Amino acid sequence: MAGELVLLVNPAARGGRTLRLLDPVVRRLREGDRPVSVIVGTSAQDALERACTAVAEGPEALVAFGGDGLVHLAVQAVAGTDVPLGIIPAGTGNDFAGALGIPRRDPLAAADIVVTGKIRKLDAATIGAEEWFAGVVACGFDSKVNERANQLSRPPGMSKYLLAVLRELRSFVPIPFRITIDDEVIEQEAMMVAVGNTHSYGAGMRVLPDALPDDGLLDVLVVGPLPKAEFLRTFPRVYRGTHLGHPAITVRRARSVTLEAPGIVAYADGERIGPLPLTCTAHPGSLRVLAPSTT
Repeated sequence: MAGELVLLVNPAARGGRTLRLLDPVVRRLREGDRPVSVIVGTSAQDALERACTAVAEGPEALVAFGGDGLVHLAVQAVAGTDVPLGIIPAGTGNDFAGALGIPRRDPLAAADIVVTGKIRKLDAATIGAEEWFAGVVACGFDSKVNERANQLSRPPGMSKYLLAVLRELRSFVPIPFRITIDDEVIEQEAMMVAVGNTHSYGAGMRVLPDALPDDGLLDVLVVGPLPKAEFLRTFPRVYRGTHLGHPAITVRRARSVTLEAPGIVAYADGERIGPLPLTCTAHPGSLRVLAPSTT
């Protein structure tokens, strides 16, 4: 239906607490008699299939009401189409929303942007043959930590992630990467590699502080081998984006990046993608997003 907003909801966001905000958000979106429909999938695959069906009918926008994982899912449905993506952050990190100036802790203000904001054409990228991403792909130390954290049932929240960091550090050794940046091949050991369309992931880690989502390029960060103590001293600087001055860290830009490393899994927008090798390719202007009119 023309003019309809389709609201894609993650009922598990913030432990289910987000559902308390669903009715106020829907009321705000419906102001002015705008039609709004709500999709709540029984699983990620079911939600994606429903979102793709809705997008095929040409709504005014598909609106993701959840965290970065739900935004990642919504991007699969809208990338490469004329249907814009609206974002109402309701997760833990909300990094993609933050990169666009969308309020990360005020769902009603974000709903106002969906209604009154402008359509901004941004880049998106593919990883592999079919998967889209809009934020950051990471592999190496951080993806190994994610793998460990996902196997832990406790403690909850960030404490589980910090415990996984400490356990991974005990056995971690630099990883032999083969990185193809456009036509240049680089073979080196690295602690981690990140490929980004935007600047942050992991709830505010500004891993690629100079990345722009509309320049047609991907930023590629490589953290070379570091003693564990030095790595621990340097890592906190990522939250301020000041780590780029370290001599072991390099950043390049490219349209296409292929990552190869034995036994390493990639995560994109915080979601597990799968083992390397994988190729990331920028697609300029392939994503339309409802963003604040001042950005």
